[in-house]
Amino acid sequence: MPSTRDIRRRIKSVKNTAQITKAMQMVASAKMRKAQQAALSGRPYAELMNDVLSAVAGNTGDFTSPLMEAREVKKRAVIVVSTDKGLCGALNTNLLREAARLDKDITVFITAGRKASQFVARAKRPLAAEFNYRDNPLFSEARAISKFAQGMFLKGEVDRVDVLFSNFINVMTQKPELRSFLPIGEIKAVEAGVDGEGGGAALVKNTTEYLFEPGAEQLFGSLLPHYLNFQIFQVLLEAKASEHSARMVAMKSATDNAKQMIKDLTLEYNKLRQANITRELLEITSAAMAMG
Repeated sequence: MPSTRDIRRRIKSVKNTAQITKAMQMVASAKMRKAQQAALSGRPYAELMNDVLSAVAGNTGDFTSPLMEAREVKKRAVIVVSTDKGLCGALNTNLLREAARLDKDITVFITAGRKASQFVARAKRPLAAEFNYRDNPLFSEARAISKFAQGMFLKGEVDRVDVLFSNFINVMTQKPELRSFLPIGEIKAVEAGVDGEGGGAALVKNTTEYLFEPGAEQLFGSLLPHYLNFQIFQVLLEAKASEHSARMVAMKSATDNAKQMIKDLTLEYNKLRQANITRELLEITSAAMAMG
């Protein structure tokens, strides 16, 4: 049975832990607001990009691009976007569980985030490239990932490229989602870009008439790489919003659990202390009665 000194030490230890988790909760909350705003502000641009590409696609005739070439899938690349750090609940566990289900015989991984790289190493899966990105993702970081994936597809090293990431739904919900990236004709989204509700549709023809300068085909060919770069950029923003939201919720839960544990330990300490006092009183009384 623990002594009162042991319980006091444990209470002090739990209080210190609660202070740490509370501080981490506050930091994650501040970062979450910025990341959430960044992810949400990128969606209107993604929608507008889709409208423009839809309009251009309707005026290109039989124009095709190597990025739109559909091939039999013999080799597949998956861009896995994870976090660099833990302490964010089941976010990475759910994401990497989906990655583990992919066919290891035809799948090669491109990772963004340390946790995804560690998973690939542990699982002994083929790794094509490893990228890092900041708490505030830069477009240049997304462009590097996108260009590498495009290069693999254009060289024929892979026949398909997908993106696996944690899609930000709301503060309490982040859903692992596998999105098609290449070929472009297979992108399924009602709107280009990442939709918070997980919706999606291909590039549909727009009925509005536009005049393009330069020609629609040249413009379409120039816009496609930028479209792909922005898809990855939006994915990074969504992943960061998911990470900070999950960490804030996890740290709040840890802080609440620590406070409850402190209450339970304090109650146990008081009971033990009262029992010790009662025992000492009984010993004194018994000694007094024995002495007469």
